[in-house]
Amino acid sequence: MKTVELLSPAKDKQTAVAAVNSGCDAIYIGAQSFGARKKAGNSLSDIKETVDYAHKFYVKVYVTINTIIRDDELQDVVKLINELYKANVDAIIIQDMAILQLALENKLAPISLHASTQCDNRTLEKIKFFENVGLNRVILARELSIEQIENICKNSEIEKEVFIHGALCVSYSGQCYLSHYIGGRSANRGECAQACRKKYSLICENGDVIAKDKYLLSLKDFNSSRYIERLVNAGVKSFKIEGRLKDENYVKNVTAYYRNEIDKYAQKTSSGKVFLDFEPDLNKSFNRGFCDYFLSGKRGEIYNFETPKSIGEYLGEVTKTGQNWFEISGDICVNSQDGLYFDSQGCLVNKVEQGKIYPNRMNGIKRGVKIYRNFDSKFEKQLLNTKTKRRIAVQISVKDGRIYAKDEDNNKFVIDLGAGEPPKNPQKAKDTFISQFNKTGEEDFYIERFIIDDDIPFLPISKINELRRNLFKNLMIERIKNYKRVYQKSLKYDKFPLKKLDYLSNIHNEKSKLFYEQCGCEVCEMSAEIGTKARELMRTKHCLKFAFNMCKSAKKLYLVDEKGEKFALEFDCKNCEMIIHPCNTFGQ
Repeated sequence: MKTVELLSPAKDKQTAVAAVNSGCDAIYIGAQSFGARKKAGNSLSDIKETVDYAHKFYVKVYVTINTIIRDDELQDVVKLINELYKANVDAIIIQDMAILQLALENKLAPISLHASTQCDNRTLEKIKFFENVGLNRVILARELSIEQIENICKNSEIEKEVFIHGALCVSYSGQCYLSHYIGGRSANRGECAQACRKKYSLICENGDVIAKDKYLLSLKDFNSSRYIERLVNAGVKSFKIEGRLKDENYVKNVTAYYRNEIDKYAQKTSSGKVFLDFEPDLNKSFNRGFCDYFLSGKRGEIYNFETPKSIGEYLGEVTKTGQNWFEISGDICVNSQDGLYFDSQGCLVNKVEQGKIYPNRMNGIKRGVKIYRNFDSKFEKQLLNTKTKRRIAVQISVKDGRIYAKDEDNNKFVIDLGAGEPPKNPQKAKDTFISQFNKTGEEDFYIERFIIDDDIPFLPISKINELRRNLFKNLMIERIKNYKRVYQKSLKYDKFPLKKLDYLSNIHNEKSKLFYEQCGCEVCEMSAEIGTKARELMRTKHCLKFAFNMCKSAKKLYLVDEKGEKFALEFDCKNCEMIIHPCNTFGQ
């Protein structure tokens, strides 16, 4: 079987621990600054504690430094990256090419570098460029089909990471300027205001309204679970769950689910067995409805124009209503304090009696209405109180007055058994010793095999417990000492696929500009965030012509937001892409 990595998000140290315990092989987390999720920053001390916990299970830790960087920030970036290296972080995820330039100038520690999806990694040529430069990994664009991913894997050696679950950016990552244009909050600077989750109207040039006040740019969530086997076979190295702003319960559930799925087709890169005490279910965690985006290569219904909020799992249709109650079809159990969604609104369940559901409000609830549950109170409580624990398998043998321990990664440690009186009942002494040693409690190990070849002396239970704690403590020290860290190999310049670069390349500082120039590019424009006018605010494979069955229509279409701002739409039908322009620059 192939060996692949399950990569989970963590907004903080607690969520990171939950992800490790739920079975991930790696986590990605933000530092205090320079991450694409500005609200999910963490101190160096918290990151160090996260690393220390994760590395016990040979789980890797990646830190996001994936925004574009100002010239006056570069010194702080160098300091941060070098401190992360000292904290034993395994890799950083980058967008700004200034970091590569700084590495080429020998100003960075040899920490592994991964090219963020914010680098707009959607062509084989771009992936080969990063491979030739010397990066260790590239994170592919979400819009790629399974055939495109297979082709990239077949024709490149660099590690490939793909998103498999979570929220979708409607724009090609790194190519969205809508938030910055509307309110000055740049997605490339980690401050996205999620303009795509706002209401818009779709109108024709003559003013006819096709759709009014709908969430026309809001996509469903990504779910690639039925493609896991094919992605494994394609050669994908890392399977990434989106969600650095998601809560701890979400990360527990989704990580556990994909751990179970990936284990059917590949081996994990980390160590330990997850002792799970709940049944993971993707439908029970935050979701806007699911789609496989463009993995199938087909353009399906990837959008949800009614709401940008979680709709959850489908329960059934309303079959009966009373003054303050209703019933639904199906036999799914509904509980008090559940949150329900229907027709772009919601309610809270006060109580359930004899099949009748009593909500806190009946507005909009009538026969035939489809009911979804977007908060399962019983499941959330189960996740909150879960005792799920991850433990490392260890084999124990007692021979010649010594206790030998060997873990599943072949780390070893030996301690002396110690002296004691001969037991009156040798078999009982052995049974007691094994029984006490198996009481691993909160230890990070569990005993997979226990062999006692010789008679052992009589030992008090307190002494046996002390021996166990001492053995496991030193075995863990040995594990950490033998942890294999991946370092960044030597970097070099290489010919970039494009000869001329404009604002779409997000060049925000002089070091980044220098890097591209050394790669044979002419930098014609700096970033939109510096002041270059963005002619394209967004380029997306989500097409409103397709959504409204207007592919053959020659009508000019426009989006209008809730404040009356008008945006021109352009359709590149050859590449099945929609482009959003400011009206005042369209056609320039």
